[in-house]
Amino acid sequence: MKKVVVLDYGSGNLRSAQRALERVGADVTVTADAAAAAEAEGLVVPGVGAFAACMDGVHEIGAGPAVAARVAEGRPVLGICVGMQILFDAGVEHGVESEGLGVLPGRVERLDAPILPHMGWNTVTAPESSTLFAGLDAGTRFYFVHSYAVHRTDGLVTTAEHGEPFVAAVERGPVSATQFHPEKSGDAGAALLENWLATV
Repeated sequence: MKKVVVLDYGSGNLRSAQRALERVGADVTVTADAAAAAEAEGLVVPGVGAFAACMDGVHEIGAGPAVAARVAEGRPVLGICVGMQILFDAGVEHGVESEGLGVLPGRVERLDAPILPHMGWNTVTAPESSTLFAGLDAGTRFYFVHSYAVHRTDGLVTTAEHGEPFVAAVERGPVSATQFHPEKSGDAGAALLENWLATV
């Protein structure tokens, strides 16, 4: 059974992420211990709310270096929602730019859409070589709740559209990240988590 840590830095759907991962066969620990985050076979970084507040939480428990070390060593990390966003270089909210963890290239910016937040089920367009979306149909829907997104980055990029195209997921080396919530996306989310767990 793969040992996975869900990082508790004061922001995120920790229990729902834990339950979803346990459903697909992971041995899950929810902890704020940066050493445990560094040592686990897989690390999940959840997140809800504001980019800057999430970064404050990560700094408070000293988890930034643990995430960076994992990526440098090629060890799996999965970011979810704002947990995805803080993996990027920077986030801009209300005109204020905050530094992210910088393990993925790109900036998080407000979506240009008539209705925000983007909330509800949406389809995504995944590349054929995607590991996360392997075995999932093109019309599969995932659950989103966000007003900010990354528009461009490197790696294997899955896109979605709400007012404009944005990065719905990215796979780059040991880092995987989803803007949507797999833990709230039913069977489709479970299949994606199972695909990720197979890489751990």
